[in-house]
Amino acid sequence: MYLPNYKDGSIVNLMSSISRAFGAGAKYRPLKILNPSELKSKNIVLLVIDGLGYEYLMNYEKDNILKQNLKGRITSVFPATTGAAIPTFLTGVPVQQHAITGWFVYLKELGLVSTILHFTARVKSQPLSKSGVKPKKIFTEKSFFDRIKAISYIIHDKTIAYSDFTLANKGKARVLSFKPSSLNGFFMQIKKAIKSSNRRKYIYAYWPDFDTLCHSYGTKSIKTSRHFRAINKKLQSFLKSIKGTDTTIIITSDHGFIDSDKSKLIDLAKHPKLSDAMIIPLCGERRLAYCYVCPSKTKQFEDYVRKNLKHACYLYKSRDLIKKNYFGLFKPNKKLFDRVGDYVLIMKENYVIMDSLLGEKREFHIGNHGSVSKEEMHVPLVIIK
Repeated sequence: MYLPNYKDGSIVNLMSSISRAFGAGAKYRPLKILNPSELKSKNIVLLVIDGLGYEYLMNYEKDNILKQNLKGRITSVFPATTGAAIPTFLTGVPVQQHAITGWFVYLKELGLVSTILHFTARVKSQPLSKSGVKPKKIFTEKSFFDRIKAISYIIHDKTIAYSDFTLANKGKARVLSFKPSSLNGFFMQIKKAIKSSNRRKYIYAYWPDFDTLCHSYGTKSIKTSRHFRAINKKLQSFLKSIKGTDTTIIITSDHGFIDSDKSKLIDLAKHPKLSDAMIIPLCGERRLAYCYVCPSKTKQFEDYVRKNLKHACYLYKSRDLIKKNYFGLFKPNKKLFDRVGDYVLIMKENYVIMDSLLGEKREFHIGNHGSVSKEEMHVPLVIIK
């Protein structure tokens, strides 16, 4: 079991290194392998390639510009997933403080399970803001961009650039968008931000497509490898185009991936006794599920998991994981306790767990993440000056 190193070796600590490089404080220590004094450039760019795990970079790709400039290996957060890690990049703190616990999050204040980054109910596409829910009532942690002393930019594709989630977490940062799946547009906007002024700047740039391909085709697919090589090629051209701008590029990811097949699927529809013990749908991820259990059926739930699913998952009481600092250090956000359920199922090997609701179409993913394998937890730290 591989857990985050919140002491000095996670993406949380990376954000602390960046924060201190811009003259701001940080609750968590800086990265051991990245002293803030190394980040003195006029422009600091944090480029997040969604889904690019350290193990993938080391095992599936030949020599490339990322390997050539690899500073080391760091960890994601718990759970190792976009829903928990992207809020960390935007706030500088882990789940323990920002309380965004995964892809599906139970919002007690609204009485529903949300697809949190889309800011929708799980089975509806209309944003909750259309019903009068203010995003800042849910995303309550202070923006990282408001903590630092620098001109800041967020670079997202147009589908998410002006979403409720982005706008609620952007703070004073300026938003630049690009056409979805356009690597040219992505790097063009980073270059535009770098050259926007002579003042010191921090630029956060997020690329989602590698993650999408890993979900659909797996980490070993030709399509995934081709896309990685395309990123590498465009990155090389981009670096040539910004020579002389006094820029440091930091490249990392929110999580890595592990491949699964349908023989490793735990479908709740085939486990009615387990489903019967729960009072709301599964929350979290396919590799890490938060379970809300009817108080009168806790024994039924525990007995079933231990008897029938011990080969596929670890069973923990949610509050125990908070106390053991799985989600982060220091005082937890009060909302965290409501958002992790009564129990957590952490999937073993490459097992996944799913349920489905009426009106919901859920496809099987080959690539998955959120659990505690080294493939999911370890991400690269690349520094290019």
